[in-house]
Amino acid sequence: MTMINAYDPAAAHALAEREREMVDRRRRLLGPAYRLFYADPVHVTRGEGVWLYDPEGRPYLDVYNNVASVGHCHPHVVAALAEQAGRLNTHTRYLGETVLDYAERLLGYFPPELGHVMFTCSGSEANDLAFRVARAHTGGTGFIITQFAYHGVTNAIAEMSPSLGAGMELGQDIYRVPAPDAYRNPDEDIGRIFADHVRQALAQMRADGVSPAALLVDTIFSSDGVFADPPGFLREAVEAVREAGGVFIADEVQPGFGRTGDGMWGFQRHGVVPDMVTLGKPMGNGHPIAGMVARPEVLARFGERLRYFNTFGGNAVSAAVGMAVLDVIERENLIENAATVGAHLRKGLETLAQRHLIIGDIRSAGLFVGAELVRDRATREPAAEEAARVVNGLRARRVLISAAGPTANVLKIRPPLVFSKENADLFLTALDDVLTDITG
Repeated sequence: MTMINAYDPAAAHALAEREREMVDRRRRLLGPAYRLFYADPVHVTRGEGVWLYDPEGRPYLDVYNNVASVGHCHPHVVAALAEQAGRLNTHTRYLGETVLDYAERLLGYFPPELGHVMFTCSGSEANDLAFRVARAHTGGTGFIITQFAYHGVTNAIAEMSPSLGAGMELGQDIYRVPAPDAYRNPDEDIGRIFADHVRQALAQMRADGVSPAALLVDTIFSSDGVFADPPGFLREAVEAVREAGGVFIADEVQPGFGRTGDGMWGFQRHGVVPDMVTLGKPMGNGHPIAGMVARPEVLARFGERLRYFNTFGGNAVSAAVGMAVLDVIERENLIENAATVGAHLRKGLETLAQRHLIIGDIRSAGLFVGAELVRDRATREPAAEEAARVVNGLRARRVLISAAGPTANVLKIRPPLVFSKENADLFLTALDDVLTDITG
């Protein structure tokens, strides 16, 4: 299985000379494992708000990058980074108030049951830490993930990330369950279906002599194809795992920090309080800061038996950047904006679906949207080839999105949180044009 929306190096002859030379240098210097997006890779030199710019200064509408959650190069975040970097940045074994102020403020967004936060540099590290804590707390080794999950790139977590490709073998005691796909289970209780799959995985663990440690899910099921509704469908599965002695880890690396428009975290839509929550990409607006939030009783045994150290996790610059991102989310009402603009975007997609039968389903929460393309609405056969043409057709019009799902037929739409209705209308017009070109 190749990477979704990947550039094919065999097509390098079609690139302009400058970009072809850059692709050759990447391969020579960085090795064969790196991948680029799009049939025609995008060369960007700067970003501002929802826009990326190429060397000629041409703007690209960014409808994909949740990393720059509050907009590319937001001046308040850049200023906070520069000011703290000019004053102090060192490892985390000295006393300092910046990380404590940030931890206190960040925990204030969580239910009171979640009282500790540990800082890392990436979402992969945060999930790896949660993995270790879950094993220490429960004494179990069995983990349940979804069929096409992505949780990170450390060895343990990559083995829990089947979306990395067919060459990525699952780790020992890792059990997969189908994603909660309400589109292909219409008029059924999707929460009950998902919980039943989790119970079946737990039963298989018992049969295999494996004790459960955790259910780990991205609360928007992004890599599986974006599954958001109905709110609350996670609750029964979480209860089933806890009854069996495991814990629930909510991976908020992609849906967190206001993106779903219903609050700060995706798990809030489901009326559950996780045992651990992992944070990443949007936390620093592109700066490498991430974290793991936990119930104190869950973290206790790990802390008694092991020490934890991360040279840069929670350093003063990262903490200052994280604080600045929270400032922007609050001051610019970005959670409300995600809800308002997300609803406008969904309505526009629903209008397009009336004209373009290839749009089979639209799934969204705030500014996290999946639009599933199908060849036939009756059979719901995935339109994978057409989805790739849509993604690259938009790129040709300087609009950037990607795709998701096991067959890569779900348009993955998640712009920076400062995305406006006017930006959404530009995207919808471009999508309408591309769909017209492809399907007539």
